[in-house]
Amino acid sequence: MVRKLDMNILDKIVIRKKEEVALAKQNVSVKQLEAAVHFNRNPYSFKEFLLAEDRTGIIAEFKRQSPSKGIINDKVTVADVTTAYASAGASALSVLTDADFFGGHQRDLLEARVANKVPILRKDFMIDEYQLLEAKAWGADIILLIAAILAPQEIAALASTAKGLGLNVLLEVHNQQELERSVCKDLDAIGVNNRNLADFTVNIQTSFDLVDQIPDDFMKISESAISNTSTIKLLKQAGFNGFLIGENFMKTEDPGLAIREFVSELISV
Repeated sequence: MVRKLDMNILDKIVIRKKEEVALAKQNVSVKQLEAAVHFNRNPYSFKEFLLAEDRTGIIAEFKRQSPSKGIINDKVTVADVTTAYASAGASALSVLTDADFFGGHQRDLLEARVANKVPILRKDFMIDEYQLLEAKAWGADIILLIAAILAPQEIAALASTAKGLGLNVLLEVHNQQELERSVCKDLDAIGVNNRNLADFTVNIQTSFDLVDQIPDDFMKISESAISNTSTIKLLKQAGFNGFLIGENFMKTEDPGLAIREFVSELISV
């Protein structure tokens, strides 16, 4: 019964996202997006920052709430948190723009862009090419494609469009079946989400099980269930280049301090 309920959450998110996109298309034209101040900027290279020696490989997330946890932290500002993340050595920033389920907003991405000079991932449920234009207009450098909600041909088409816009593409998979059916040429990185979308439990073993199945052509990212530095060290040894960390920092009163302490421990050994 729990499994059915939680799967319905994902279904509801996608249904709501289709409504949001349809409404957005009515309110903001493609021409308006293309005229936005950030649209013609050259996005930062995800790979360059991910592999930089003075960076940590951490993709640090700004997330106010989630369907499984409710409110995580709604007391801090996106500019304060993301600049703290970047100064602590984050290789990239992940900013939620989904409003209904994650408490995000386009202004969060816009504010993060103005405040930072590192790659920013628009973290959302991307189902339409229009959202890629939004991401470009709002200053994103990376977009997320979630295999669980997209058919292989949709992934290929969206990835191709994103690359045409100069955006970096991160594909997220949850199991080997999704990985096998979703890989395409226009990806920059493949992320293994250790969170089971069926019941929202997390298991870091998912990353270790899939790392060798990911082609070496792509950057390898482990997402969720990362709460200590020893886990990152093991993931690095296994072949991962990046580590998306969200709630571990955001659940604290001071996410900036949390990442500084985390990075200090990471580099001390």
